[in-house]
Amino acid sequence: MQEDISFYVEEASEGMENAIDHLQKELAKIRAGKASPAMLSGLLVPYYGSPTPLSQVANVSTSDSRTIVIQPWEKSMLAPIEKAIFEANLGFTPQNNGEVVHINVPPLTEERRKEMVKRSKALGEDAKVSIRSSRRDAMEHIKKGVKDGFPEDAGKRLEDEVQNLTTKYGEKVDQLIDSKEKEIMTI
Repeated sequence: MQEDISFYVEEASEGMENAIDHLQKELAKIRAGKASPAMLSGLLVPYYGSPTPLSQVANVSTSDSRTIVIQPWEKSMLAPIEKAIFEANLGFTPQNNGEVVHINVPPLTEERRKEMVKRSKALGEDAKVSIRSSRRDAMEHIKKGVKDGFPEDAGKRLEDEVQNLTTKYGEKVDQLIDSKEKEIMTI
């Protein structure tokens, strides 16, 4: 019986870790004035009639802190890639030189930086909600286990463990958001 309930602590930990992973991926998509291939993650390009992630039809890299270079595996993909970037309305103007697509990342305005910080904080809050949801689910299962005969003191220890995990992951979210805010606001 004890293994059954402690399983919920592990499950909560996994859920909280997934929330952190998701937050890191989402924060990577927010540009902080520096060019990054992650800015184009999630961009789908029509490839032989089906929407395909850009990373599967081209090599995406940076040549310097302001330029993203997209080198398609096939030259016929230059126009569809360029069109997909325009249609995604990312605020970039791609330039096609017949071999590769270059994107010059413009420096951010103060207003845009503040907007991005706000968006980062909203993503952080979403991650915290997900963490608290994992906590709630684990606590419910532990309380139910105690009601069904699991030792009360062991249940209390598991609840404390879940609460400590929640605090730890909440602090991790705060650190990620603080570091992203510094990155965005640094000119």
